[in-house]
Amino acid sequence: MATLTNDKVLSEVFGPQSGTALRVKQVALVIVGVAILAVAAKIRVPMWPVPITMGTFAVLGLGAAYGARLGLVTIVSYMVLGALGLNVFAGSGAEASGIAYMLGGTGGYLFGYVVAVAALGYLARRGWDRSVMWMAAAMLIGNVIIYVPGLAWLVNLYGLDAPILEWGLTPFLIGDALKLVLAALILPAAWKLVGNARG
Repeated sequence: MATLTNDKVLSEVFGPQSGTALRVKQVALVIVGVAILAVAAKIRVPMWPVPITMGTFAVLGLGAAYGARLGLVTIVSYMVLGALGLNVFAGSGAEASGIAYMLGGTGGYLFGYVVAVAALGYLARRGWDRSVMWMAAAMLIGNVIIYVPGLAWLVNLYGLDAPILEWGLTPFLIGDALKLVLAALILPAAWKLVGNARG
């Protein structure tokens, strides 16, 4: 895997690199990241058999672009806002919000988001976001990390007799595959632009 800027992730390539200015940049990135996560969670693209939501795309892409540490600060900030009752999750709203929503059927997936952000940040720092094939592999790993606790939590809530895979996995596989391809194209392309700009 070729590396353009040693072990940096995308968010570290531009802007201040040290001191107070770096901290200001990081705070700004967290705010922007939380906003992106909240908006992406509400986006629904018509698709069969279920609409595609862009939440997982934003979560995994943010993890890769921000790295594990800044990504974790961002996703935890997002979760805190959701826990406080702000309407930042895909299905949150008037009927369910805050902790009650987070302990519902999507609770395991939300936990998976946090772990997946750290994993994508770890992989990106090792250059997995620099090539299409490696980024696709990273996205696949990230999706698995989200689904495992998500499905386990559904089993905890509804039992093994419930059609857990039909509820929480199979309807979303086509959409996840499309998002995987999209991310696998976008992140390496962004690094290519960085290389061209610095060349």
